[in-house]
Amino acid sequence: MSKKLLIDLLKLRDFPDSKADAVLLTGNPAKSFKTVRELATFLYTCRRCENAPCINACPAKALEKEENGIVSRAVNLCIRCKSCIVICPFGTLMNDLFEVKTSGYKFFNITDENSLTQFAELFPDDVICIIEKDANPDENIYALNEKILIKESIWS
Repeated sequence: MSKKLLIDLLKLRDFPDSKADAVLLTGNPAKSFKTVRELATFLYTCRRCENAPCINACPAKALEKEENGIVSRAVNLCIRCKSCIVICPFGTLMNDLFEVKTSGYKFFNITDENSLTQFAELFPDDVICIIEKDANPDENIYALNEKILIKESIWS
């Protein structure tokens, strides 16, 4: 079993003054440079409204629903007006999720064990840690990919 990064989304949302974030750089420009938190929020926290108010409220048409029902944001179109945050009836989207990060903020492309470890060391173990286990829905732990696990209470 390989080492994985475990992120507790609820505790990460409440973690004050984070100076770093993790990204997954991919070959798909529409999905590149999205934070792990954004990807996990849309995948596990979003309630996937049938007629999603966040999509309808976006003046830049930066949000769309993919075939699997997951909302996705086009980073290059988003003007960060926060209309989606205000209108979400469940408070899924948070103000800091789409903020432009300023100098002194560090991004980790967590594609290897060294990057995972460096990123995890910036947070308390109950927020982000390195573990050797697999996804376990009974413990509210889900796989974002082969190296990242997300702890989140999924709405059903």
